[in-house]
Amino acid sequence: MKISTKFSKQRTLLLSILLITSTLVATGYVHRSAGAITQTPATFTNYELAGNEFIAGHSQGITCPNTATVEAQKCYSTQAEPAIRADKAGRFYGSSESVFCVIGGQCGGTYAWRSTDNGGHFTTLSLPNTQTIPGSPLAASVAGSDTDIAVAPALNTNGLYNVYVASLHSSLANFEVSTSTDGGNTWSQNFKAATLGADDREWIAADGASKVCLSYHSLTTTLGIQVDCSYNAGLLFSQTASAFDAVHAPLFLAANNKIGNLAIDPHNHLVYQSWSSISDNSEIAPCVTGCNFHTVWVGVSIDGGRTFNDFIVHDDTTRQSDYGHSFVNLSIDKAGNLYAVYSDDHNMYYSFSRNFGKTWSGPFKVNSNPAKTAIFPWSSAGNEGQLDITYYGTSYTNGAQVPTDFPPFPSTAATWYVYFAQNLNALTPNSPFTQVAASGIVHYGDVCELGAGCGSNQNRDLLDDIGIATSPTTGKAAIIYTSDQYVNSALEPANTYGSRHCTPAAENTIDCSHTDVAVQIAGSTTNQKPPHHFEVDDEDFEELDTSNDGGHSPRNEIDVTNIGTGAIDKLDIGIGGLPWAVNWNVNGPVQPGQTVVGTSTIVPTGLLLVVGNVYQVTVTATLADGTTETQTVNVIYSLGAGLGL
Repeated sequence: MKISTKFSKQRTLLLSILLITSTLVATGYVHRSAGAITQTPATFTNYELAGNEFIAGHSQGITCPNTATVEAQKCYSTQAEPAIRADKAGRFYGSSESVFCVIGGQCGGTYAWRSTDNGGHFTTLSLPNTQTIPGSPLAASVAGSDTDIAVAPALNTNGLYNVYVASLHSSLANFEVSTSTDGGNTWSQNFKAATLGADDREWIAADGASKVCLSYHSLTTTLGIQVDCSYNAGLLFSQTASAFDAVHAPLFLAANNKIGNLAIDPHNHLVYQSWSSISDNSEIAPCVTGCNFHTVWVGVSIDGGRTFNDFIVHDDTTRQSDYGHSFVNLSIDKAGNLYAVYSDDHNMYYSFSRNFGKTWSGPFKVNSNPAKTAIFPWSSAGNEGQLDITYYGTSYTNGAQVPTDFPPFPSTAATWYVYFAQNLNALTPNSPFTQVAASGIVHYGDVCELGAGCGSNQNRDLLDDIGIATSPTTGKAAIIYTSDQYVNSALEPANTYGSRHCTPAAENTIDCSHTDVAVQIAGSTTNQKPPHHFEVDDEDFEELDTSNDGGHSPRNEIDVTNIGTGAIDKLDIGIGGLPWAVNWNVNGPVQPGQTVVGTSTIVPTGLLLVVGNVYQVTVTATLADGTTETQTVNVIYSLGAGLGL
């Protein structure tokens, strides 16, 4: 985030639903007992990525780690504040911004990487938004500041998943969204993606094969949060909405919020936007001179991002806490449960919602000794209740003192590491996290969180962000992060190429800032399956008549996979005790490993359906030996959330 707000650290259709006799068709998540799942500490391997804007060719095509002896082929990085995602095939994609653009004013655009071997190696891709200056080895771009990355959850016509890289213009005039339909080999650019100009701190999320949404702070609306969506892979963002509903908008405008990330559930197409702010109108006037953002909020869209309703995740009623350091982060597990992770500049907390953001449980503390101070969260959820979180942590703590004011380097009192915390039973209140340091030392001293308001005597080398993604195929995590340390090892060489060199004397300065990855090689994962006979994969229940004329056109779809060892003879699904007949795509028993899809465009009589309401559904499988297993699913009746996909 480049703009320092004036408050910075201190305030810094009616319808009806049903039960299914042979299917579940809803938009929602599944609630099952965790069963026997083992949680063991993770271990990681770490290395630097190649991304040097001062090298001719800009490190494109270099795979790391490597043993290159030619300087231009080494894994040198001048990037920071990275992001990472994984596609359904298990490929990791990362992006990172130019630290010299953010702090030094030398913009070389955004870098992107891809791993096709579960994080064992990352290759530097063609640059998403950068062009080489004619007659010079240097690169130039209108972008290169804040970045985020997204991957589509559905295949495109090339048989790959679209990759989207968003990048803030260094002038704050707009954002660039770059799209790759071929796995990052080539990119198309939308140089002015945002509907409103004059912007800051964007986030990006994808749905279907070609829908992508962008959220951002609009400076022209006094830091309103705008959500723009494209249905043609980023070519044009034709749909725009405010994340603030009419009732709550007065709380958040006039810079009374700190933006968090954007997330989309690909199973039911709900769109979520997070932020921190205040809780009621009595605080608006005092916030003119400064207040704490003591309330975590989420905007929920059940109509594909066209409108939002806002809900409180957690409110510190003492108004002493200040959340969003940096930033509030949302993730969604495979069953549709929602997790919000947030730091008060001292400790890390999470809350969870089983009903699509309407109500929340928490907060629950995440970090533990030696990470006595924890900031900059990012999370990735896997199977139901299985959650990975990463953050920067230090053993230093001093009462109310915040990291911006920690003793500066050369003091080593505050020694920072990347931490990884995992909870495989995160839907159980106060369940334990397994926490490990996922890196060596990445920074010493203060961590300024004031954005462009950081003074020359304050250290902003870590910038504002960190990232984690988990592979859908292995369940293992990959963390992407910033370090400003002089290591100069085979896996983390110190950059000596170009006009900015990382030397022992430059340690803990931007001249040593670079992007590293920590790749999980052992320990428990978030793709563990409890001992069930089946699981519900995709659930989507929508009202397709969006005219508000009183007519109804429901559509339901459910995907069920047999994860047991024996055949399932029958699936019975119920809502409110009424049967719901569906059409299955296959006949006969469901064999182990087989996925079946059920659809319906009718609903049983007797149940009142209200768009936006959450309903409980039971799914019962009858096995070949006559025994049964029942699981419970929460579903929401959305208003055409998947239209256009």
